[in-house]
Amino acid sequence: MPRPIRATISAGALAHNLLVAKAYAKGARLWAVVKANAYGHGVERAARALDAADGFAVLDFQEAVRLRAAGVSKPILMLEGFFKPVDLPLLLEHDLTPVIHNAEQVEMLRLAPLAGEIDVYLKVNSGMNRLGFGAESLRPAYNALRMHPQVRSVTLMTHFADADGAGGVQGQLDWFNALAKGFEAPRSLANSAALIRFPEARGDWVRPGIMLYGCSPFAACTAESLNLRPAMTLSAEIIATQRLHAGERIGYGFSYEAVGEMAVGVVACGYADGYPRHAPSGTPVLVNGRRTRTVGRVSMDMICVDITGIPGAGVGSAVTLWGEGLSADEVAASAGTLSYELLCALAPRVPVAEAA
Repeated sequence: MPRPIRATISAGALAHNLLVAKAYAKGARLWAVVKANAYGHGVERAARALDAADGFAVLDFQEAVRLRAAGVSKPILMLEGFFKPVDLPLLLEHDLTPVIHNAEQVEMLRLAPLAGEIDVYLKVNSGMNRLGFGAESLRPAYNALRMHPQVRSVTLMTHFADADGAGGVQGQLDWFNALAKGFEAPRSLANSAALIRFPEARGDWVRPGIMLYGCSPFAACTAESLNLRPAMTLSAEIIATQRLHAGERIGYGFSYEAVGEMAVGVVACGYADGYPRHAPSGTPVLVNGRRTRTVGRVSMDMICVDITGIPGAGVGSAVTLWGEGLSADEVAASAGTLSYELLCALAPRVPVAEAA
């Protein structure tokens, strides 16, 4: 028998969350962001469920090629563009739209003997100071791309640093609008947080990511309140039980000490499966559908949970680590991280099943 752990991906939840995103988009076209293997959900699987999107955004050529091999014919946006001149033929071969974010890419493209036309996105640095062109370099880059005989269209884009926080987007949006004034080009601005919170930042193309997978981009706003459904459920089973007396301890470092009589279930899931190693005692889990907590340190292959007072809990009992009934956002917050990290960290050794 296989080890009793698996992730279940709900195609219905993905499709539902896309409809929610499209409602926020109010007619703007939508890139479904499926980078990082669709945030751990499987890029081919996610693309099938998100087929109503106008296009897909990925990070690297490997994911783009996987999408084309899976029969995806819609536009594909390369969020970091290309990296070397040898990458450029792939743009035409697979009909990809690169994001141009530095002068070196502009020069590579200028020197490339392309055999056909491509669309490009030109990234504007509106203050996040990672990728993109600023006030002095934007116009020369734009002009160089517009003069390129094989560049069919140029779309301006930027990325918001604090759309989910107190700073919001207004400062960056004002900066972007000032830089983009006078450019005859479509615009792509909003990520999940900006799409939900700042309708003025929609632009012509939106780029939702985390909301498609049923998690909230906001610490103080639940996914459920946004009408989002979890697309990934990570579940396992209890494989052993222990009875602890007051003063007895459990796990590496003896980090948890029982304050009284308690029952503990040992669960077939650990950090090698993608569960956060730094999750402290008290991180929520569900056992037989009942809410309880972890106790002690997360091990490579196991975690321990308090099953005191849960009727029928024992070897073989079902455990939900996150997903249906327990938001990955809440688990991540307890572990001092983000749901993005939990979903993306799902280990290859965890079997994945697909549900309707």
